[in-house]
Amino acid sequence: METLREAVIYFSSFENCQKFMIESRWPDGKVRCPQCDSQDVTYLKNARLWFCKAKHPRKKFSLKVGTIFEDSPIPLEKWLPACWLLYNCKNGVSSYEIHRDLGVTQKTAWFMLHRLRLAVHCNSFEGKLKNDVEADETYIGGLARNMHAGKRREKITGAGTAGKVAVMGLLQRHGEVRLKVVPNTRKLNLQAEIRENVEVGSEVFTDALLSYYGLDADAEYVHRVIDHAEAYARGNVHTNGLENFWSLLKRGIRGTYVSVEPFHLFRYLDEQAFRFNNRKDMNDGDRFRLAMSKIVGKRLTYKQLTGKTEDDTRQAN
Repeated sequence: METLREAVIYFSSFENCQKFMIESRWPDGKVRCPQCDSQDVTYLKNARLWFCKAKHPRKKFSLKVGTIFEDSPIPLEKWLPACWLLYNCKNGVSSYEIHRDLGVTQKTAWFMLHRLRLAVHCNSFEGKLKNDVEADETYIGGLARNMHAGKRREKITGAGTAGKVAVMGLLQRHGEVRLKVVPNTRKLNLQAEIRENVEVGSEVFTDALLSYYGLDADAEYVHRVIDHAEAYARGNVHTNGLENFWSLLKRGIRGTYVSVEPFHLFRYLDEQAFRFNNRKDMNDGDRFRLAMSKIVGKRLTYKQLTGKTEDDTRQAN
């Protein structure tokens, strides 16, 4: 499968969905019980379930158990095309598009997309960024002029960045991007993120924001600064890579999602970072398979998503 058309046709068959899920979860082809990891299981064809012969509760299980799809009544024939769309559409895909294309309610589509974003969240990164690293920050939030007067009075309580969310970005040139929602853009927060994610001795490129000053103290980093009041680039001293990424991110949020609540913003950052970091040397099929290899061991309930109970999988910090 290399195109959306091929994926929709292929996954219209439950047998193909089943085959793909088994290959994704168990590359050796041996189905194992998600409760005890036993291979002594029997397939119940009529019920489309497996039965584990070991002694423990919940002997029967489906392919969804232990994945982001668990307890969902939506069939895999709809889940897998939704995965393909989200992981491959450059500007994302809205819940209304999924609602219309797959024949589910908009509320269900919204919940589905947030589960899929959880799949590509990385709890910990492998190693630190190094060599040439760009650091920049941006604010994300609705434009006041587009808001209803009542909503504007509720959300916009000041000028400039008031009512918006600060996001810190780090980009290794010709490499990956890392994003995080931060409380503010003060020195303590921004430099802590750089020290946690960037290898000592690397060249760090920033704009002239005072919060970055001091990075070159004790020869920790080689700090290169470009003052945007004077120029956007001076040789290789610039933050244009991250500026381009911010443009792509905001185009998706404003054009596709239109309105994103601050509570959920970190999930949209995960989604965009995944597509960006896997944009090179991968076609749509490869990117889809990579994302599907990450669905196991992650769970997001509707109560967690809506803040009615603590999200024990990922905190929105």
